[in-house]
Amino acid sequence: MKEKLRILVVEDEAAIRNGLVDVLVYHGFEADGVADGRDGLQRATSGKYDLIVLDVMLPSVSGFDICEAVRRHDRDQPIIMLTARVGDDDIVRGLSLGADDYVAKPFSIAQLLLRIEAVLRRSRAVIERASRIRLGDLDIDTRNLSGKRGDRTVPFTRREMDVLEFLHANAARCVSRDELLSEVWGYAKHADLETRTVDIHIAKLRRKIEVDPKEPVHLITVRGAGYRLATDGA
Repeated sequence: MKEKLRILVVEDEAAIRNGLVDVLVYHGFEADGVADGRDGLQRATSGKYDLIVLDVMLPSVSGFDICEAVRRHDRDQPIIMLTARVGDDDIVRGLSLGADDYVAKPFSIAQLLLRIEAVLRRSRAVIERASRIRLGDLDIDTRNLSGKRGDRTVPFTRREMDVLEFLHANAARCVSRDELLSEVWGYAKHADLETRTVDIHIAKLRRKIEVDPKEPVHLITVRGAGYRLATDGA
């Protein structure tokens, strides 16, 4: 008998929490729901879940703090954040702390399920990864999620590295935004999703790999087509 995937829902609004747990169970998952941030933190760092669905605004401990604590404990734990805050600062903060994706409230159950399936599919994908990527004076160790520029260490989240590795593997050509959503985030091709996840990750990567993010020489936008990574010699 196939073991069910386990999902933790940390959400203080009872109607949303109970509704999500019921829907997830109906779709074949095992799901636990907790309302309090302190309880959510303890369960989220237990290592017992295949995915964590995490609200930002929680009693006791915020979703941001839980996400940060989980990432210290497990760099690869899949996390989707739920947020009523749709401003770029809050979205960037959640993604910078290591969330795999975010869903803005109010959301449709169908869209959330699509995101959940994509993140779970991506987390189980086996990808051949280069152990090192060299971009100018930045030497990146992909397995340790970090780079060195002189004496300075440049840390990367797992998702940032996934994007960088996919662009590096396809450095000879332009990669579209839709292809990144499909191949890196695991969304079905041509899925009708409204998300700025790719744009935000590209901006974050440029701040880390470029000497001048406003004048990128490595992570280049191909107008109307997508992005291309110019590696040394490319």
